[in-house]
Amino acid sequence: MSVLYVGEPVRGRAWAEMHAGLAPDIPFHVHPDMPASPGDVRYLVAWKLPDGLLETLPGLEVVFSVGAGVDQLDLDRLPRDVPLVRMIEPALEREMASYVAMAVLALHRNLPGYLVQQKERRWAVLPIREASETRVGILGLGVLGTAAAAALAPFGFALKGWSRSPRSLPGIACFHGEDGLARMLGACDIVVCLLPLTPETRGILDARRLAMLPRGACVVNAARGGHVVEADLVAALDSGQLRAAVLDVCATEPLPADSPLWTHPAILLTPHVAATTRAPSAAAALVENIRRHRARHRRY
Repeated sequence: MSVLYVGEPVRGRAWAEMHAGLAPDIPFHVHPDMPASPGDVRYLVAWKLPDGLLETLPGLEVVFSVGAGVDQLDLDRLPRDVPLVRMIEPALEREMASYVAMAVLALHRNLPGYLVQQKERRWAVLPIREASETRVGILGLGVLGTAAAAALAPFGFALKGWSRSPRSLPGIACFHGEDGLARMLGACDIVVCLLPLTPETRGILDARRLAMLPRGACVVNAARGGHVVEADLVAALDSGQLRAAVLDVCATEPLPADSPLWTHPAILLTPHVAATTRAPSAAAALVENIRRHRARHRRY
């Protein structure tokens, strides 16, 4: 029984070092290094999968994504009896929560506007409002969404949340379904996208839904670039329908040099850094999941 890591070699070596300290009894290989018998690979850890790799691993039992998302993997290529597990661990949750808090506070306190004024050497006070007067809606109430809401709660924002199925969370006005989405968007000053990217959520923030927001609202996208129709976002900013946006993800990454997102005065842009998988905590989460899986199947 062994683990195979597929990814950037430097990160792979960091994972291997941490894994060796946590589970020396479970061999860990960094692709293209393989065990003498590829059939010994029971666990595959990857962001993306090289063509033809799965066919060489007849003993594969679980695939672990090294990130919180799984949309980068071609799910149709996975054997039906092999589960896919996304990476959710405390450090990832904390990083996402702190990023969302930073983005929401920046929008709440008009940071994009002040940055424009700084470039223009213009000294002027922009409108200030209490946090309780700012309605923040979170799209996606999974582990990351609830962590983000918990980080925002101490500031006193009026929190709302949307999920595909009904949820009930303390301190959050919860909405679900298509009708609930329209009602929540219509009552949000800042909307934060933390949804998984699926066929149903791709392009969820398009012209039609951006128009549901109150005029002058703001958008934060820390999920996947595919959630936002970028041309519609720019048009909404240019028309004044949106006041500003914070984007950590884009439809094409790295962002092309000719993209208008680079230079738009109402956009704060970061290079997909809201939550990064770190070897120490991620390797610990991996080992815990492997031991749990082995115990459940009485094979550890």
